[in-house]
Amino acid sequence: MKTNTKLKKAIKLRSDQDKLRIKALNKGVELIAPETIFLSPDTIFGKNVKIEPYVVIGSKVKIGNNVTIKSFSHLEGAKLEKNVTVGPYARIRPGSHLLAGSKVGNFVETKNSKIKSKSKINHLSYIGDAEVGENSNIGAGTITCNYDGFRKNKTKIKRNVFVGSNSSLVAPLTIEENSVIGAGSIITKNVKKNTLALTRSPQISKKNYKRRKK
Repeated sequence: MKTNTKLKKAIKLRSDQDKLRIKALNKGVELIAPETIFLSPDTIFGKNVKIEPYVVIGSKVKIGNNVTIKSFSHLEGAKLEKNVTVGPYARIRPGSHLLAGSKVGNFVETKNSKIKSKSKINHLSYIGDAEVGENSNIGAGTITCNYDGFRKNKTKIKRNVFVGSNSSLVAPLTIEENSVIGAGSIITKNVKKNTLALTRSPQISKKNYKRRKK
């Protein structure tokens, strides 16, 4: 009776992963529930790295000192410098470079982007083909609209910028330093420094409104 090929592959994968986990543990990496964590042989770990359950680390990932990767995050082709926090449920795609002290939180996806020191993208955002300057805050639901149907375009967000929740940044676009983007805005033009930019339809309120009955 022939052994199932898929079963052979699964057994080998498990054996290979066990070896990688032991190697990481011996280097001082803290793996919480290591049997749930998938590693790549080319991963470079710094000191005092903590990885929570159900994390997948693909190829070409470099992790600096004092980095925490929270549960259910997936990383590949990325560089994380010291004191970075990722996740939970973050997707860090190739070309992502997270500089010292930056944070990429839950349900955030980054691709081909540089997130500079002490900047935060905490919730539910897509940052692609972008550069986020130092000490900037990207609000929940922010999207960099990087693809126009023909080519990828770049979004440049300078330092000390605050982007309000549920904003769409239509690339190519530059937001200069110390600027604020109002929540719910669709920004299509460059924003100068020290500027508040917003696009919003006026709210309409109808008093004593009665809903139509079925």
